Amino acid sequence: MINNFSDFCLWIFVTVDDTWKQIAPLFDRPGPDPVCSDSELISMTTIGECRGWNLETEMLSQWREYPDLFPNVPTQSRFNRRRRNLMYAFNLIRRIILKSLDIAHDQQCVIDSLPLPVVQFYLVPGSTGDWKAFDATYGKVPSKKQMIFGFKLHLLITLGGVILDFELAPANINDLEVGFEMLCEHTDLTVLGDKAYISAAKAAELFANNRIRLMTLPRRNQKIQMPARQRMFLNGVRQMIETVNHQLSEIFQIEINHAHTFWGLCTRLYSKLTAHTLCIYINRLLGKPDFLQIKSLAFPN
Repeated sequence: MINNFSDFCLWIFVTVDDTWKQIAPLFDRPGPDPVCSDSELISMTTIGECRGWNLETEMLSQWREYPDLFPNVPTQSRFNRRRRNLMYAFNLIRRIILKSLDIAHDQQCVIDSLPLPVVQFYLVPGSTGDWKAFDATYGKVPSKKQMIFGFKLHLLITLGGVILDFELAPANINDLEVGFEMLCEHTDLTVLGDKAYISAAKAAELFANNRIRLMTLPRRNQKIQMPARQRMFLNGVRQMIETVNHQLSEIFQIEINHAHTFWGLCTRLYSKLTAHTLCIYINRLLGKPDFLQIKSLAFPN
């Protein structure tokens, strides 16, 4: 059971440390081991993401208030450097945890995207970051009726609320193109998308090559419409991705960018998505509902 914040930290650390032992040889480096171990640093980061500590200064300051949990807190520059160096470790831990989750093997999924602006719109002309070198662009977000400069995070989510796959793409590339590319890496799925994914040709190709059934609600002006009961069911299923998007936006604040470089952004995305998966994993171990209850875990009574 998790009765307090210390318990939550212990669950995260034990899970991360056990998984880290499997992959540590892939990240071997010369010199003595750091005082703050890699598994401790990864745990500090993922727990901090659950608490909403988005800035390194805030996160490190908060951890210094808990010397009994993590006694050796790195300096900001060292923490930032080591976290970037462990960027792929975060995602590898996420993928290993995914394999052990029964609800990650659900063959019914939902696909959608989230906007990731990297520079405020009016600051783009004077931006000194490397965003344009990594294809950050202007793009429309129809659901929010806004224009952003940056990227979109495309998500493939099971009906149990697990992020099965994701892809970061320039903001001006349409959802269908990126979604098709991502789905080509999978097989034997039924995937529900919104109207942005309507394409009979792409759907036929996915079914023929990958045994993926891409379902979309038809536009109002299309001749063939779904029965009302089926439309109601699919609209209900769509609420799953709205739930996960809300978790990522409100709890993990994934749409707020504090990174100064593209690789800094990627590191933050990996850590946030790993934290999301870890919380689902712990929920399952504790026998809680499939959907995330991060606040009750990170802020237990």
